[in-house]
Amino acid sequence: MREKILTFIKNLLKIIKKIFTFNIATLLFGALFIYMLITVLLYITSTHVTSYQVTAGPLSRNPVSTALAVRDEEIVTAESPGYVRYYAREGMKVRKNGNVYALSDTKNVKADITLSKDQLEEVRAGIADFSNNFSGTDFYDTYSFKYEMQGLIFQQALSSQKAPADAVEDDEEESGVTVIQGSKTFGNQVVHTAPNAGLVVYSTDGYEGKTVEDLTEEDFSQKAYEKNDLLTDEEIKAGDPVYKLIRDDNWTLMVPLSDKLAAKLADRSSIKVKFLKDGETQTGQLSILNVGSQKVAKIALKNGMVRYAADRFLKIELVINTQSGLKIPMSSIVTKEFYMIPSSFLTKGGNEDSAGFLRETVTKGGEKTTEFVSATIYKNTAEESQDTEVSENTDDTGSKDGYCYVDKQTFKDGDVLRKPETEETFVVGEIDYLEGVYSMNKGYAVFRQIDIIDQNEEYCIVKTNTSYGLEAFDRIVEDGESVKEEDILTGK
Repeated sequence: MREKILTFIKNLLKIIKKIFTFNIATLLFGALFIYMLITVLLYITSTHVTSYQVTAGPLSRNPVSTALAVRDEEIVTAESPGYVRYYAREGMKVRKNGNVYALSDTKNVKADITLSKDQLEEVRAGIADFSNNFSGTDFYDTYSFKYEMQGLIFQQALSSQKAPADAVEDDEEESGVTVIQGSKTFGNQVVHTAPNAGLVVYSTDGYEGKTVEDLTEEDFSQKAYEKNDLLTDEEIKAGDPVYKLIRDDNWTLMVPLSDKLAAKLADRSSIKVKFLKDGETQTGQLSILNVGSQKVAKIALKNGMVRYAADRFLKIELVINTQSGLKIPMSSIVTKEFYMIPSSFLTKGGNEDSAGFLRETVTKGGEKTTEFVSATIYKNTAEESQDTEVSENTDDTGSKDGYCYVDKQTFKDGDVLRKPETEETFVVGEIDYLEGVYSMNKGYAVFRQIDIIDQNEEYCIVKTNTSYGLEAFDRIVEDGESVKEEDILTGK
């Protein structure tokens, strides 16, 4: 019997020993289990909210529209049949009587032209400049550049072969060059010049000659729009269009508007326009008029036309939302109470030389003394007052004092604060409110103050770089009233 009892005790001890045998794996598993348990408990007990990521920008996007460009344009036609050789580049400005194209009775006419050293250097400089700025996306410019170089070389050749002074009126020949009204001959080529100064474009679309007053609602439709390329190496007939000449740098954008947008722009006399083609901006004179039953914005511009000379319809952004800041939902905004303490009582102290105030205390012996209390200053109106006074040059010393907004948890009603290096005191008790939102970057609700610039029904934009404020990409509580400060938060 005794042996049986001893055997049972030995077996029990072995089982207990196995149960309470610890190793590294057991410890790691236990630590992981405890961590998971705490995580689950925190998730169950925390407040689940929807978060919003703060973004920087305007209150709303600027409207994007398609504008119709109206310009002072003239179509120049061929005076006689022949094969065309182009001497002016697409988008190139030419002077009156400047070389634009030549006609000959044979295809690909070649002429021997001798240039001086200086003239060759000018040609080389033009080629180098084009090569340095060339982009593969604008390969079409290669052909235009070819025509520009041909025109430059031909112009250099003519400049070294002077025609008589009265050659404009009378046909005369000298060294193989004949200059007549509106054209010049060089060998078997007849070089035609521009009737007016302007910008050369080698395409037409049927809108040439139209003015703002001539437009109809159908003109704004792009469904039937057709652009005809005039560049050709085939023989053309007399009267065929050769190029288009834009005679004025002033131009107009006609932008169809919705009734809502037209009402929003009604009080404006000018507007900033951003061209989506290249990101460039311009400011023009604005007026609203009706084309049939369609409200249209007429935007008069004085420059920049050369960049878009070949475009009839342009995608533009009407820059009407000029104020920019941090965008947040209106639903995130809450108010919080703060003690107001005169800024003149603010001092520095503590181990970290932080901002705070001197609070009066009484020792056990009944003697009055002070202790430094560190405080987070959410807002200091003294700094704002000083900025205003510098701009307005005022002498109001009261506004210079200002107030500091301090969290109510820092002090309690009736606390007495002492002004540094004086015997002046202030009794804590006056309160005011600040608007703000709850930041959840740290995993719990932290109040951050805001200064609203502009707002609509759903969103507002607030100033950047405010004291104890927000920054771009901060995560805030979307429904501010659903949580309290220092609540542990989880959200999506």
